[in-house]
Amino acid sequence: MKTINNIDATLDLPSLVVYLLGRRITPITVTGIIDAIHNACKLKKKVTIAHYNVHGFNLSMQLPWFYEFLQSSDIVHCDGSGILKALSYMGLDLPIQYRVSYTNLIPELLKFCNQQGLSIFLLGSKPEYLDKAINNLATKYPNIKLAGHDGYFSIDDPDINDSIIRSINQIKPNILLLGMGMPLQENWVYRYKDRLDVNAIMVGGAVIDRLAGVVSDCPDFLAKNNLEWLYRLIREPRRLGARYLLGNPAFACHIALAKLYQLREGVTQLESSNYYSWKSHGFTKVVAQANTTPTKKLSDSLVEAGLLSNNDIDIALSEQRKTGVPLREILINKGWIKQETVDFILKNIVLTNQNNSPTKEILNGVYSES
Repeated sequence: MKTINNIDATLDLPSLVVYLLGRRITPITVTGIIDAIHNACKLKKKVTIAHYNVHGFNLSMQLPWFYEFLQSSDIVHCDGSGILKALSYMGLDLPIQYRVSYTNLIPELLKFCNQQGLSIFLLGSKPEYLDKAINNLATKYPNIKLAGHDGYFSIDDPDINDSIIRSINQIKPNILLLGMGMPLQENWVYRYKDRLDVNAIMVGGAVIDRLAGVVSDCPDFLAKNNLEWLYRLIREPRRLGARYLLGNPAFACHIALAKLYQLREGVTQLESSNYYSWKSHGFTKVVAQANTTPTKKLSDSLVEAGLLSNNDIDIALSEQRKTGVPLREILINKGWIKQETVDFILKNIVLTNQNNSPTKEILNGVYSES
């Protein structure tokens, strides 16, 4: 089993990392992503932000380089309800706030960039759509410094790519936002990200076309009911038919087979040279990064994961002091969290001290307040 690479703690990147069929996902909210970008800008560091949806998950099983790109990205958020549903099916329920699509991320990010006077470089789309997107943004967000280049070029042409990289690096934008479509945009970043002088790299599919107004956003009532895929399929059946009508069932089959194997084999405890974890047959596990402390409690873990608020925990702890009932029983009885989720967190969160040496409580999978 491979050692988990530590993410630079100074960037305050996600401490919750979920592995679904070996695919590394970092559940994070819209606010969390914006905070990470802000920190990268302040610290003059670079963060790569990618995402998993069902289509991306399927591509990661077909394209080794795509899998490597996602595994190595700093943030890989959940874009689409399919991933959250799969995680829930495998035993981990996460709040809906962890579903971060570009439909709800980009407006909030643009408002933040406008407030902070940040710069954005758009890469992708047709030249006329790119110009329209820049003009639209300049009108609505006058404090954002904007530049861009269309996406109609060969990523294999060294001369044109050298020229584009020089253009980006001359500007040194805070954010490089790609809208070249999956997996072309990921391939470009995979090849050239080390040469880019930017603070944040984001891959956003049709984001530039949406900013130009040539691709409409999914209506709220469909998005809230997890039907954005259906809206897109109806609008572009020829291009997206195979992706959704074949890709979605294929993804569901992978998850169903994984769950079947999980139920048949039971849970095993695994050990590596650097950390301990409880792993559910390699299909889903949760780990906390090595900057967490060995005294972390169940309540801290639930808050950090976004499963409960500090106010929820204060109420439950107050009741625990009065009744003596274990904290997790109080949380479950109140209906704030499921038994399966508590068990999963207790079994799968890895707590290490500065020497990466597990404590006795960790080895026993026991928390003092559980």
